[in-house]
Amino acid sequence: MGQQQLLLIVLSVLIVGVAVAVGVTMFQSNAVESNRQAVISDLVNYAAKAQRHYRTPTQLGGGSRSFDAFYLSPTDTGNANGSYSVATSAPSGTAYVSGSMTAISSSSGEMYIVGCGKEVGDNGSTVVKASIRVTPDSMITSILN
Repeated sequence: MGQQQLLLIVLSVLIVGVAVAVGVTMFQSNAVESNRQAVISDLVNYAAKAQRHYRTPTQLGGGSRSFDAFYLSPTDTGNANGSYSVATSAPSGTAYVSGSMTAISSSSGEMYIVGCGKEVGDNGSTVVKASIRVTPDSMITSILN
């Protein structure tokens, strides 16, 4: 083969290699963002359950204008998107939080639900993590990783 033909082959191999590397990087970042959005979607659903518990009378199994005794069912503590737990104080940090069915024991007007995904988040070492602050009439999400 001629020298020009070898040069063209090497150049085309390099271009294909760079294209594959860029494609893999884009796929990975899309997977992380997709997992983060799925976790946030689950958090919004669980927050709606918490608000329903807040508004339901005690005689019907609710909290009667309190988040007290609200808990996530066994099927709500984990799914293909991640694991979830409830808390009475604002979560912080990027440490993994496993799913928990522990009931809230607070009569304050707010609660938090924390979700940890399956993909490694922005810091490159721990999984995607988000939380939602639930009050009787609002939900505020926070991305922790």
